[in-house]
Amino acid sequence: MKYIDEFQDPELARRLLDDIRATVTRPWALMEVCGGQTHSIIRHGIDQLLPDEVELIHGPGCPVCVTPLEVIDKALEIASRPEVIFCSFGDMLRVPGTGRDLFQVRGEGGDVRVVYSPLDALRIAQRNPDREVVFFGIGFETTAPPNAMTVHQARKLGIGNFSMLVSHVRVPPAIEAIMSSPSCRVQGFLAAGHVCSVMGVGEYPELAERFRVPIVVTGFEPLDILEGVRRAVRQLERGEHTVDNAYARAVRPEGNPAARAMLEDVFEVTDRAWRGIGVIPDSGWRLSSKYRDHDAEHRFAVGGIRTVEPAECRSGEVLQGLLKPHECEAFGTLCTPRTPLGATMVSSEGACAAYYLYRRLDLPAAKAREASPVV
Repeated sequence: MKYIDEFQDPELARRLLDDIRATVTRPWALMEVCGGQTHSIIRHGIDQLLPDEVELIHGPGCPVCVTPLEVIDKALEIASRPEVIFCSFGDMLRVPGTGRDLFQVRGEGGDVRVVYSPLDALRIAQRNPDREVVFFGIGFETTAPPNAMTVHQARKLGIGNFSMLVSHVRVPPAIEAIMSSPSCRVQGFLAAGHVCSVMGVGEYPELAERFRVPIVVTGFEPLDILEGVRRAVRQLERGEHTVDNAYARAVRPEGNPAARAMLEDVFEVTDRAWRGIGVIPDSGWRLSSKYRDHDAEHRFAVGGIRTVEPAECRSGEVLQGLLKPHECEAFGTLCTPRTPLGATMVSSEGACAAYYLYRRLDLPAAKAREASPVV
């Protein structure tokens, strides 16, 4: 298959669903790690088309969603300073901090700009040598390489007025934290293909063996996800727990060596707080000492900012797979995309945003299962 349409073929979807139904004999709970996969699942109704025995649990795979409140508040503090041009991807501007967001900072006179690449922010720094330019660097292993390359270029070119506020997180420690929780119900994982395209699959076999869960690397189109579910269910039914690459068209076992080398040069592994979850050891990156001069948290002395997550937002339970978005009392009432309580309702990859956007409560599960696959 060469084209996107082929990965949305209804007839192939039916065959995969038939295979899953023929294989499954008991209930299984699988977690998709990536928020992009969550949106694809909800958009196409994949979870409603699967047999009752297969439950899909939405994991903490949205980079915007897991960025902790204290990092948002650090961004707000830096962006409010008159000497700063604060650059960010657009999906971070509506994420609520304590009392306001980056849109409000811009409305109050802060120079907050939406960019489409960290290199855009670097060019802004070159054109404005009398201003401090800060890029908000968040995300999983997927967005970390271009951010690392940008810091590398800033140092190489001697652009001293550029810095980055870093909040990068890593998937394998999050899987470990989820499986170590006493409330965990997850029996298998659909791993994020784009993350593995960078990092490879080398960190997953130990997790699969230790926790005795299959980990299947999948893509993002409907057939990708259904094939991932099919392979995971087959392993579970056979009592197996291995790493299976169902996204071989994009993922090599070793990942991308050049990108990994850049990450190792620019970043170092550190403990990271995940919004709504807490601190996960060795789950993130920060700039290494070699690049510390470009660390915005260090440059603007905001490392001491500490905050408390709002009690009314239950996004932490959503991110851990303990709660479906529509089961939250505030969903769709107090919490909407225009008035979000948490990042899971703001982000284009957030589970709450997916449920709201695709009106999940308007389509009962029984009706969905009677329908043809909508792919």
